[in-house]
Amino acid sequence: MVSLEEAVVKGLAPDRGLYMPERLPRLPEEFFRRLPEMSLPEMAVEVATALFGEDVDAEKLKALTEETLDFPIPLVKAADGKYSLELFHGPTLAFKDVGARFMARLLGYFNRDNKDRTVNVLVATSGDTGSAVANGFLGVEGVRVFVLYPKGKVSRIQESQFTTLGQNIEALEIDGSFDDCQALVKQAFLDKELNEKMMLTSANSINVARFLPQMFYYFHAWAQLARTGADMENVVVCVPSGNFGNITAGLIAKRMGLPIKRFIAANNANDVFYEYLVTGEYRPRHSVQTIANAMDVGDPSNFARVLDLYGNDHAAITAEISGCTYTDKEIASTMRQTLEEEGYLLDPHGAVAFRALTEYLKPGETGIFLETAHPAKFKETVEGITGKEVEIPAPLAAFMKGEKRSVPLAADFDEFKGFLISKA
Repeated sequence: MVSLEEAVVKGLAPDRGLYMPERLPRLPEEFFRRLPEMSLPEMAVEVATALFGEDVDAEKLKALTEETLDFPIPLVKAADGKYSLELFHGPTLAFKDVGARFMARLLGYFNRDNKDRTVNVLVATSGDTGSAVANGFLGVEGVRVFVLYPKGKVSRIQESQFTTLGQNIEALEIDGSFDDCQALVKQAFLDKELNEKMMLTSANSINVARFLPQMFYYFHAWAQLARTGADMENVVVCVPSGNFGNITAGLIAKRMGLPIKRFIAANNANDVFYEYLVTGEYRPRHSVQTIANAMDVGDPSNFARVLDLYGNDHAAITAEISGCTYTDKEIASTMRQTLEEEGYLLDPHGAVAFRALTEYLKPGETGIFLETAHPAKFKETVEGITGKEVEIPAPLAAFMKGEKRSVPLAADFDEFKGFLISKA
């Protein structure tokens, strides 16, 4: 057992395992009776206190939670019985703003008495993680961020959000896949020499401070749905899933008492988890590139946390989680059809989840799907599919005006290690 501070600062355990809360407190029934009337920050403070209250000063925890959630997360009706939780109203227009901003503030809190300590954040990204983390940590004293991203495999807009910032943010353009980037980060944590020279941590969802705060918006979605008068006994949540940190946060929210009936893990062509649900065998493999690029993960790190939550019991997992997988062609047709029939514009990731609800929602159930990023972040893809122009919001347009600054590296650990040591 380690403290929350140690788990956050180290990111990955010495044995290469992932940290998990020692206990998951069940929230009282009284909390859920009040929940529909609570604001997002009010709710999040109570949930954060239940999880982190023993490790963080109450007033500081309240302040950093409220600072994290200073933007709306609306639940919008996309079709009959299907609601979109729009997670793209934060600074970088992606769901990872919640976890990244919370982690940045929590790490700053833990680093407050170590003015001479520099924490080096290593983060692998398939798209939105890099921008959210880079912007969440931008200018944070005592922290440097190294964003590793696969060359040519993130959208131009996504790339501009972490390659144009400068200051304490450095972008590393890796000649490989997201899995290669993630492998470099994990290997760095295990390298004795590197860790003697630098204090390393991760801001991917392998870090508890990145993935756990994502449970806030599951409670908020439930509260908003309750206000519509929907049958709250039959709520199904569908999550577009890549590295599985997002859905793991939802599963933990359920374990803490949130009355979600079941979850659907919606995959693109990277269907390792779907295969596990069907066969009981987990066979990680190299990821394949799709139009839903943030989900292009062939060996999801948080699969280990799902196993831990359910005691490695395949039957228990399949009782609460179902899965599905879609091709690029199916994702594209969903985007076109939903815009034509419902007037709702999906990004490729949200389209995976919306299609899953369309196909697997049972009579009497109400579905919530996570729209994880603004469609403008995939402007060329979305416009090419729908034939409709996507307006770029002002925050994204500002990023695109900046000058790209990145360091090209091979997917080779010795080269990556040498680069980091040069920065020590």
